[in-house]
Amino acid sequence: MVLQQVADYSEDCRTPTPPDAFVASRLYATLLFSRVILLINMQPMLPSLAAACLYAGAALYQGLRLNQGSNVHRTLLISLATLGLLLHVGSLWHQMFTGSVLALDFFNAASLVAAAVIFLTLIACIRIPVENLLIFMLPLGVITVLLAEFMPTGTSQIIDEEPGILAHILLSLTAYGLLTIAVFQSLLVLLQDYQLKHKRPSRLIKNFPPLQTMESLMFGFLWGGWLTLTLSLVSGALFVQDLFAQHLVHKTFFSLFAWILFAVLLWGRHQLGWRGHKAIRWTLAGFCLLMLAYFGSKLVREFILHI
Repeated sequence: MVLQQVADYSEDCRTPTPPDAFVASRLYATLLFSRVILLINMQPMLPSLAAACLYAGAALYQGLRLNQGSNVHRTLLISLATLGLLLHVGSLWHQMFTGSVLALDFFNAASLVAAAVIFLTLIACIRIPVENLLIFMLPLGVITVLLAEFMPTGTSQIIDEEPGILAHILLSLTAYGLLTIAVFQSLLVLLQDYQLKHKRPSRLIKNFPPLQTMESLMFGFLWGGWLTLTLSLVSGALFVQDLFAQHLVHKTFFSLFAWILFAVLLWGRHQLGWRGHKAIRWTLAGFCLLMLAYFGSKLVREFILHI
């Protein structure tokens, strides 16, 4: 409710007008926001804990509603997840940006990929019915945001904030995010297909779109992930000094191999009509190669070789 104040502008009016309620409310909001920012600076772990609580609350609410066979309040679920994501991003910003460089250690990278996955899922929810994926994505967010906050860091890789390098990182994260969603979607397709064949669909499966729609969504995410991965590899070739340097050769090799696998899968889908278990196996194989490319090499370098 907006309060409108009626002022007397006559010359005989000598009583001062009370302060504008809108200005007072804005001042209070500014002070409150300043106190929140100050509290976050004093307690850096607060955004991480709050994000984990919101993610866990949203996942628990969704799980309970699905277990009861009731419809999930879509706006409430997406609002909780979005607020958790904003706090997640705030904690990542505090952890990664130290001075004028970007520090991406193993757990920060995992947390950043999880945030990208949740963000892309929420964006997809605007147009297509994929909110059931959040029941798997949100626990992933809880785990990674807490690990990034409390686990010791390895030999963190310092990245110069050059536009080309940052574009390569952004494209890589988007590709990982889209392909991660495709993997979770493929697992749901596998579960849905199994339960429908045995004529024992669970309450979770009953809330899914038809199997053909689920499979089409999976290939949509695969196409988006593969195209973005292509742009990521091209940007890496343009802006990274030596993709086959000693510390990058494994990442480059596995990424190229994953790109080829996804390309063959999409060709097989278009030309030969691949679907079902064959498509899911190829999807999982390509995703495993991508995880080896980034997280596998990063784990070895930071915690085993310390380079």
